[in-house]
Amino acid sequence: MTPPMHRTRIKICGLTREDDVAETVAAGADAVGFVLYPPSPRAVSITRMAELARTLPAFVTPVLLFVNADPAEVRAAVDVAPQALLQFHGDETPAYCAQFQRPYLRAARIPTGPAGAGFDLLKYAQDFASAQAILLDAHIEGYGGGGQSFDWNAFPWSHPQLNASSRLVLSGGLTPANVADGIQRVRPWAVDVSSGVESAKGIKDPQRVTAFIEAVRQADAQR
Repeated sequence: MTPPMHRTRIKICGLTREDDVAETVAAGADAVGFVLYPPSPRAVSITRMAELARTLPAFVTPVLLFVNADPAEVRAAVDVAPQALLQFHGDETPAYCAQFQRPYLRAARIPTGPAGAGFDLLKYAQDFASAQAILLDAHIEGYGGGGQSFDWNAFPWSHPQLNASSRLVLSGGLTPANVADGIQRVRPWAVDVSSGVESAKGIKDPQRVTAFIEAVRQADAQR
């Protein structure tokens, strides 16, 4: 009997407008990310995030992205979006992430180029064993949204400690043109895109969002 095909989950991050949320949901995204990091050009306030999150239908997950936030800020966001998944993208420790007793993603900021192979991803995944998933992103100056990819050949994706198909989220520089290649190489549980489907920072292009999701579905069909 042929085992069931794994469907790669899709997160579209950095949304700031109701129309973009509606179009992203209609295109078939599984999760929508809101950036609660004020220096980001895609940042929204907690109040604005709550407004946008309330428009999501059942089974589309809001994901709240923080960077070295005061714990009180995280708790305030959870209070108004209790169904949300948390994402920590800064220098947060395992103890910091676990204190909220909420499911969370932990971003691994992997150096680009040959230096990526020196990142101990196995240890990182072990250190953050309490995370629901490890999100793989490229290390840039600042935090996130750089539109760059790390070397997808730098790690042993089949290693049982990584558990790629149920615990890794591939991010960093994904576009409709390269996401299929990333899925074939890494075989992640999910993919995450922001700048690769934008017409401007914080403004999603519905045609690019649709093309991205279609590319993921086509990659799944070939696995």
